[in-house]
Amino acid sequence: MQNSPPAQPADLDTHDGPDTDGLGPGEFAFVAEVGVRWSDMDAFGHINHARMVTLMEEARIEWLLSAGEDYAPLITSAMIVHVDIRYQAQLRHDDSPLRIGMWIKTFRSVDFTIGYEIRGADAAPADRPACVASTQMAVVDIEKHTLRRLTPGEKSYLTAWSRRLVPGR
Repeated sequence: MQNSPPAQPADLDTHDGPDTDGLGPGEFAFVAEVGVRWSDMDAFGHINHARMVTLMEEARIEWLLSAGEDYAPLITSAMIVHVDIRYQAQLRHDDSPLRIGMWIKTFRSVDFTIGYEIRGADAAPADRPACVASTQMAVVDIEKHTLRRLTPGEKSYLTAWSRRLVPGR
C-alpha cells in the first residue's frame, strides 16, 4: 500500500487535501480505482453483492492507509458496525476498474460513516452512480475491547473530509 494518495483521474471532482472547510457538495475525499475480478461475478454476470462489499473494503483501506502515520490509531481501531448498499444500475466485469469515490458523511463521539459513490470505468462523473453505499465505523479501544471517543485531532481530520452542508438542502 502507498503512504500517499495515488494520482486521481483528472475528470473526477476530488479534494487536494484536508483543510478545516471540508469538501464541497459532490466532492470526494478520495477516489480509488478497483479492478473487478472474474471471481467477483455472480451467475448473471453482475458483481455479486458480497463481492461489492469486498471491493468497497479495498477502496476504503487504500484511502485510510493514505492518511499517514498520524492517523494510524484511528484507522487501526475502526471496525464496521453497519453497511448499507443501494444498487441503481448493473455493474459487470466490463465496467472495470470501478471508480469508488468516498467522503465522510457523518461522525459522532464514537463513530463515523463513510459515503461511497461507485461508477464503472466509462461512466462520466456527472452520471448517476451505479451504486451508493455507506459504512458506519465504530472506534474501539483494542486492548479494552470497548468503544472509545474520537480525539480532537481525529475529529478535525474527519471534518476536513466531510461534505459541507448546503443551505436549503
